[in-house]
Amino acid sequence: MQHRYGVIVFVASAALFLGMLLFLELGWRVGARTAATPGAEKKEGAGVLDSAVFGLFGLLIGFTFSGSTSRFDHRRELVGNVVNTAGTAWQRIETLGPELQEGVRIPFRGYIDALVASYTVDTMPKDPLREPATVTQAQQATWSQAVKACLTKEGEQARMLLLPALNEMFGAVEEERLARSLHPPTLVYVVFALTALAAAFLGGSTMARTGHRYWIHRVGVAFTMSLAVFVILEMEYPRLGLIRIDATDQALADLRATMK
Repeated sequence: MQHRYGVIVFVASAALFLGMLLFLELGWRVGARTAATPGAEKKEGAGVLDSAVFGLFGLLIGFTFSGSTSRFDHRRELVGNVVNTAGTAWQRIETLGPELQEGVRIPFRGYIDALVASYTVDTMPKDPLREPATVTQAQQATWSQAVKACLTKEGEQARMLLLPALNEMFGAVEEERLARSLHPPTLVYVVFALTALAAAFLGGSTMARTGHRYWIHRVGVAFTMSLAVFVILEMEYPRLGLIRIDATDQALADLRATMK
């Protein structure tokens, strides 16, 4: 899936690059014909309208890039919160009686193993709002065993410490999972692409007034815009592309290694 997603992102970026080059050329040709018609000098005021499209395009790319960056950083923070709450819950197990601790630690380790596996697998779930069955089962097993231990006389003192810590950990995991499904609507990307093509067409028309095609500028602009789109799409799915949060995910694996 990681390879497939990388191909999708590359194709989308390349399509925008080629599309912008095409519309720059179309705009140049239309602009060249318009400049040759009588009264063309009276159309200079159209630059105000062109600026409105360029400004809209700048706002779209700025807000889209800023949003993807914010979501990327937020997801890293959420994984860090999962690690912190898991570490706290693991320590709270020690408040149980010695004979009860291992009964809770065993399913707890299984739960963390299921989480690590769900974070490191390179697949995009069909339903991102549904938790993997392995994680759900491990969570139920951990909670059931913890409740059972806390209802005993030896686990009564741990009731007010262990169970809230487990609830906080489960909530942190749920929040991180739901955050993976938060992406801009597809319509936003469609409007972004159409605005980019419109800006390219108008930019080509403007360049036609000089009588030169300026290929370096054309390629540079198209490449820069397509590169920005590539980075935006990569950050939207930080476990599938080249821009990843593996370092944050590794923190959970490192915590699991300490759970002896």
